[in-house]
Amino acid sequence: MNKLRKHMSANTTNVVEAKNLMEIKAPTGNLYESIAIIAKRANQINISLKEELHNKLEEFASHTDSLEEIHENKEQIEISRAYEKMPNPAILATQEFLEGKVYYRNNDDDLFR
Repeated sequence: MNKLRKHMSANTTNVVEAKNLMEIKAPTGNLYESIAIIAKRANQINISLKEELHNKLEEFASHTDSLEEIHENKEQIEISRAYEKMPNPAILATQEFLEGKVYYRNNDDDLFR
């Protein structure tokens, strides 16, 4: 997990920083509701990244494993390393939420945001 935090992409900050809880609370008026929304978005991002990585690595899958094939598959290693360098989905989700890029609604009040 430290690798993810050390190697952030261009669209996130270079270090993990503390967030102001009042900033997180502001859009919904409830800190726990905001955190639940961020958690759901982080889960969506994580699922999407896993599917994308799985699809890319599926191209390299072989049913016969030999030592030569393992060493020759540098492209697969590069793809895996690129995904390891990606930021943590929770960090991305928090950033999206604070920037107002996350769509959510409150079913109790029928409010759309």
